[in-house]
Amino acid sequence: MDPATIALALLSGALIGFVLGLVGGGGSIVAVPLLVYVVGVESAHAAIGTAAVAVALNAATGLAGHARNRNVKWPCALTFGGAGVLGAAIGAEIGKAVDGQALLAAFGGLMVVVGALMLRGRKTGGNPDVRLNTESARHLLPRLAAYGLGVGLLAGFFGIGGGFLIVPGMIAATAMPIGMAIGSSLVVVTALGATTAASYALSGYVDWVLVAWLVAGGAMGSAIGLLLGKRLASRKKLLERGFAAVVIGVGLFVVYSSL
Repeated sequence: MDPATIALALLSGALIGFVLGLVGGGGSIVAVPLLVYVVGVESAHAAIGTAAVAVALNAATGLAGHARNRNVKWPCALTFGGAGVLGAAIGAEIGKAVDGQALLAAFGGLMVVVGALMLRGRKTGGNPDVRLNTESARHLLPRLAAYGLGVGLLAGFFGIGGGFLIVPGMIAATAMPIGMAIGSSLVVVTALGATTAASYALSGYVDWVLVAWLVAGGAMGSAIGLLLGKRLASRKKLLERGFAAVVIGVGLFVVYSSL
């Protein structure tokens, strides 16, 4: 890998980490466009496979902190994630069979949808005492599994973490507070990212050297994003809406470039 590509990989990783640190999500949705249009990865499938590894590693790092703060509802997360892993395995196989340019165009369309969902904002409130081991809560199991399977299919197909879908899915299925939904979602993101990454790696679509540079850049970017995020905490909604507008703009560009 030449020095210019290494520098671009570090920069891309830093941007992904910066976004994660600043707004608490969305890094995976910009990873593939950065790999294709900035780093210069020629294969859409290789970009998706490589991004999936970075997504899983970033989510696992974030999960550790949320677990320490007891923001993870493990039974809900494992139920959602178990179904999601099955969906991700199927979605990844379908994605690898789709033409690269068509896959990028679909990914751009997904970015536009994600940006629109982010503009709507997130619900607050909820029940922090959600449990699955009671008679009255058994109806939550099929709902969690259904949401998990659907999100897993999308995550595997596009090589994304799917946090922007998992969080509202968790809330819709269980009515848990958003803080717990975010913490629990990282269990699922880690599992889905690892499943997608494994599928693409087995097909030779993961550039492990590039992954290392992305992770190195991501560590630096995340530290800066977290620091800035704390200083701009009072303007977080404005930051999220600004990022949503960027996601929509990049999504439209990806669709245009692909078609």
